[in-house]
Order: sequence, then C-alpha cells, then structure tokens
Amino acid sequence: MDLRFSEEDRAFQEKARAFIEENLPADIRAKVRGGLRLYKDDYVRWHRILAKQGWLVPEWPVVHGGTDWTPVQRYIFLEEQARAYAPRLVAFGIKMVGPVIYTFGSQRQKDHYLPRILSAEDFWCQGYSEPGSGSDLASLQTKAVHKGDHYIVNGTKTWTTMAQYADKMFCLCRTNTDAKFQEGISFLLIDMKQPGVEVKPIRTMDGSQEINTVYLTDVRVPVEDRVGEENEGWTYAKFLLSHERSGIARIGASKAQLDKLREIARREPCGDGCLLDDEDFRREIAQVEIDLHTLEYTELRALTAAAKGEPPGPEANVLKIRGTEVQQKISELLMRAMGYYALPYLPEAMEYGYNEDPVGPETAAPLAAYYFNMRKTSIYGGTNEIQRNIIAKMVLGL
Repeated sequence: MDLRFSEEDRAFQEKARAFIEENLPADIRAKVRGGLRLYKDDYVRWHRILAKQGWLVPEWPVVHGGTDWTPVQRYIFLEEQARAYAPRLVAFGIKMVGPVIYTFGSQRQKDHYLPRILSAEDFWCQGYSEPGSGSDLASLQTKAVHKGDHYIVNGTKTWTTMAQYADKMFCLCRTNTDAKFQEGISFLLIDMKQPGVEVKPIRTMDGSQEINTVYLTDVRVPVEDRVGEENEGWTYAKFLLSHERSGIARIGASKAQLDKLREIARREPCGDGCLLDDEDFRREIAQVEIDLHTLEYTELRALTAAAKGEPPGPEANVLKIRGTEVQQKISELLMRAMGYYALPYLPEAMEYGYNEDPVGPETAAPLAAYYFNMRKTSIYGGTNEIQRNIIAKMVLGL
C-alpha cells in the first residue's frame, strides 16, 4: 500500500528503522521470526530499550512520557517494529492501565505508577474475567468490602495472562451488591506480592502457561489505590477495553507473517512449479493481503481520532474482529503450505535453542503449536460475536 509518505515521514521511517536494526537484541529477533516462545525477560528488555530512547509510549501525553509524533509516524513505528521482528509490547501497563491512570487517576497515582510502568519496575496483569463472567463481564462476583482506609477483596479471576510474572493487577470488583451490575463495580489496583494472592497456571493447547487463575482471599487494597469514584469502575473498564481491542489486531505482525508465508510458498514444490504458482493458494494469499490493506486504513483512522483526543469508536471493534480473523487465516495457510511436515505437535520446538533434528524444514516445527495458540485470538478481549453486537449498537442503534 502506498500511503505517499511526506519527506518528513520518510526521514522518520529511516530513523526508526535504523534504531530498531541497531538496538533489537539478536536472540529476541530470532525468537520472534521463528515463532518461538518469549518470556518476561524478552519483553522487558525491549520495553526498556524503547523507554530509554523515549519511544515506548508515543500515544501517551508528552507530559507523561509520550511523543509528539503524528498518527502516520505512530503507524510507521509500529510497522517498522513488526518488519524487524521485534516482540510485541506487553499491553497491560502501557496500553491499558496507563491510559486509565493518566485519564481518570489521582495525582498521587499518576506520580507513583506511571514512571514505574515506563521503567517496567511494575509488571501488570488484568483482573477482568472470572469463572462465571467472561463475555458477560458485568456479572462479575469478586467483591471488595470497604473497611476503613482499605478494601477487603475476595474472589477469583481467570484467563489472567502473565499473572505469574505480575507485580500489580488492575482489577474490577463489586463494591455495591444492590445496584445494577454495571453500576456497582470499582476499579482497583492490587499488589500481587501480598498474602492472599494465589496464582495457578493454566496450560494452553500449545503447551505454554501464559494464562492463569488468580485466587484473591482477604486481599487488602488501600482506598487510595481505587481509580476514580467508587462504583464507577465500569466507565473506566469500557475505556480500557476500547484501547485493548485496537491493539489486538496486530496488523504489522500479520504482514510479517504473510511475508514468511510467501517465502515458504515460493520454495515448496507444487506440480511443475512452486506452491505460489497454485492459483487457488495464490488467491487466498491475495485475499489476506486485501484484508490487511483495509485494516491499515482503519487503524490510521483510529490513530488520527486518538491524536485529536477522541475516544476509540467502533473502528476498535472492527480492528479486533478482522485483525484476529486474519491472524487465524495466516496460521491456517502456513500449516497448509508446510503440509504434513507441520502436523507433528512439538511444544518443545517453541523453545529457543531447540536443536533436535526436525522432520522436514526447520520452519515447520513450531507451526502446529502456533496454530493452536491462534485459536484464542477471536475469544480474548471480548469474543468476536460480542464485538459484532457492540458494533450493531454503536453504528446501527440496534
């Protein structure tokens, strides 16, 4: 897609590309390019490299550590990171709770938490879903009872990504059991390193343990760590979810995966030529590319609106739906491109340094685990079915 960047934007692109090429650690690049498993240290190293450069949170207000980049420059920087196989930035601090704190938090919360998010001194997780409250999040049952200068929290959160690494959790808790569901929820910041917090891992289909169940038993939370007003947490939760859904699309990462797919298809034999010569397969690749082009324009509209101070609109939900569908489609095409070489399910092949002799091309070994992992993308952050309901209400008024 030719966005016809200005000379200033092209100069920025060259600067960003040079910085990433020079500073992205080689082992992290190899992991991302190979579709291998990443750990906390991988994410934190790249986080701190960008923070030192002042490029970690370009969308934040400048006063809190953001940049004065234009929407196009933000887009370019995301593209260049994906192009270079940089790891995704863990969103819980910088993309989710950070904007909530600088928008709705107290001055003490801004002064204390925002610098610790930027430095990665605090690693965050999200306490939203519960065993009985997923898509119907407003039915959550975790309770916070106000006693003196603290809340006493009891309940269970689940599907909690990276809770095993987390120092802090932003958590939705019920503080008024008599109000309507959405009207009795508060937004609390919880210390994960205190008594009463128990994290138990959930093993996923790809063999990883990135998600967890978190049990909260008589956990104490200072009232000063409630964001905003008591019982108004649903407002802050919706604000946060709109930011989360925009980021789930991961368009740049899908473009990098699409390049990998083409590379594989060029070398895989098919009849008298290669797989890329197969008309049906080539047509499916073209359709994915078209979908990515349309998503790019949608993302630019969302970035432009954000730069004007407007909250994310229904385009965030569109990005979530179509972006995750594209991710899943590419994972399916990668499996088909590798054929039976991709079938062995080898979770250990997702680890950096795995050196067993693979059956077939080396790129095939992680694909089954990657395919399984991609099944979740249309579910987390609010299922795609729920996103369509939200779009129907926001756009069509249904």
